[in-house]
Amino acid sequence: MSTDGPDPDDTELYSSRRNRRVRATAWVVIIALILTGGGAAVFSLLAGVV
Repeated sequence: MSTDGPDPDDTELYSSRRNRRVRATAWVVIIALILTGGGAAVFSLLAGVV
């Protein structure tokens, strides 16, 4: 009997890895923006300094 899609365990594993990678990339981008000064507006929004 064949299945129509990938194994649910494999899908969950890839989803977890992808989610972790996306979150890490997002944090790196936020930190880089803040350090280079281009993220002053982003930092003020995150910190609620507006």
